[in-house]
This record gives sequence, structure tokens and C-alpha cells, in this order.
Amino acid sequence: MARYTGSVCRLCRREGAKLFLKGSRCYTKKCAFERRPTPPGQHGVRRRKVGEFGLQLREKQKVRRVYSVLERQFKNYFDAASARPGMTGENLLRLLELRLDNVVYRMGFATSRAQARQFVGHGHFAVNGRPANIPSFQLKPGDQVEVRPSRTSRDPFKTAKETLKSHQGPEWLSVDAAKLAGTVTEIPRRDQMPLDLNEQLVVEYYSR
Repeated sequence: MARYTGSVCRLCRREGAKLFLKGSRCYTKKCAFERRPTPPGQHGVRRRKVGEFGLQLREKQKVRRVYSVLERQFKNYFDAASARPGMTGENLLRLLELRLDNVVYRMGFATSRAQARQFVGHGHFAVNGRPANIPSFQLKPGDQVEVRPSRTSRDPFKTAKETLKSHQGPEWLSVDAAKLAGTVTEIPRRDQMPLDLNEQLVVEYYSR
């Protein structure tokens, strides 16, 4: 399966915003964006006017990179969102938020979406009691996600059990730190999803 293998810090610098792609490192002084917030490339900062299309493109790329989704898959998500009743932009964010790897990250079982994707791919999690290893698996209200009993003794999940005691996840998820399990309690509302993303620009990009 295709995936991005380059420097993720480069993506933050390109979008001019912290996308928190490296977990706890993004909150320290070692964060590459904090040390060098200029766009990547040997010429450094370039002063040029960004047009309407440029703003739409950059926002689309930003959303895509936050959730670590490749171009074709992202377009498929947009098509699915536009076919549903309601606002297309909000539908798009909901589909992305309800991905299994994102839910694992939101619940606090992983420090980044990339790590959550790896954990899911390695079969560490079960959904409603059945092993699941597809990061893009779509969850729905009532679904329970848990670390499989045979994997709870591994170091990352021992650490997660401690950090979950102070972790504050979104309101549409409930987490049981002792059992290393959580439940999707409801469909996320717009105010419960990332507010620093402008989904309307993404809609305008695909509506050209």
C-alpha cells in the first residue's frame, strides 16, 4: 500500500502550520517547525501573492496531511461526503475522524496518527471483539475499540495506561484506561472536531 515516507516535519513547514505529525516531539523545542518555520527549499522565504486557488489547494493538502491520507483516497472520501445529506465539509471531517487509526489516536492509545496507523496495521486492536488491522475502517456510534488482551503487556500500552489517566479525549468518545478500551458514543459534531481546519475551502477546491 502506498504511503508517504519522507520527512513529516517538512510537511508542517510547507503548510506553514504545526500539524502535530510526530506526537510528543511536536510539543518540545526539538520541533523542526519551531526551529525553522520557513517553507522547505534552498531559497527560504519567498514573497509571493497566493491566489484563491492557492488557498484552496493548501487547505486541501493540510487536511489530507493531518489525517495521513493519500490523494486518491482523499478524493474518494470527498465523493462519499458529498453524496450524504448535510454539509459536505462537515461530512468529510466526520468520515476522517471516524477512521479507526484516528479514533485510536483520539482515545490516547497512540501519540500520533502515524503511530496509531502502525499499531492498527500490526493487529494490536479489536473492534467489537474482532481483530481489526485496517486503519481506514469506518467506525460508528456504539462500536468498541480495545487493545487485544494478548498485546496489553507490551511497552507502548503499559505507557498508554499511565498517560490515559490524564488524557482528555473528545466528548464523542469514552475511554476506560484500566481496560485499555473505548467506545464511540456519538457522531462527532463540528465543534468537536479540529477547529483550525477550513473544510469549506476544500469543498470549493473540488467544486471548481
